[in-house]
Amino acid sequence: MPDAANLYLFIAAALLLLIVPGPNMAIVTSHALAHGWRAGLAAALGITLADVLMTLAVSAGLGALVMSWTPAFDLLRWGGACYLLWLAWQALKTAPAEGEAQATQASLRKVFAQATLNSLLNPKALLFFMVFLPQFVSPSGANITLQLMFLGVLLALIALVFHALLACGAGHFHGRLSAGRLSKRLGSYGFAAVMTALAARLLLLGRPA
Repeated sequence: MPDAANLYLFIAAALLLLIVPGPNMAIVTSHALAHGWRAGLAAALGITLADVLMTLAVSAGLGALVMSWTPAFDLLRWGGACYLLWLAWQALKTAPAEGEAQATQASLRKVFAQATLNSLLNPKALLFFMVFLPQFVSPSGANITLQLMFLGVLLALIALVFHALLACGAGHFHGRLSAGRLSKRLGSYGFAAVMTALAARLLLLGRPA
């Protein structure tokens, strides 16, 4: 476990990073607005699983191994962008014409899987874990690998609480909007727009220096 000074600094930095709008915030919010707070929470849980998996990859040195292969960054970037565009297309195809847009139990599993895969296909997320976590490791402390795992899991838990609160807040607006006829399609269109914007963001990313 890192020393107290590094731990407090890590928590403060994590909270500051979370309140800055980013891809994860957009994914949770768009799912909650389109399908309700349960879908937003499912997306938050999917992001948490991806965070834990990336923490394990970084702790085991797999992150650096993947990024050492020159085409890996571009493969992840293009794969992630194509996946996001596919999600946008699916949202437009299935935009509800009438009735409640609340997610079913089966679709909640789909949202969870989509959020997990989307995070794992974002090369910037893996790079973030590779750069951010080691800054708060105490060189004179316990095993470095265990410190990295502890910090990564702690970050994932903090993010889960934040995204869960965000999902509940956005889900409240979904409940208020769902009574309107126009809003029955608004959620799906908004989700498609967010996925397209995130795909464009991935495509415009440059290689890491």
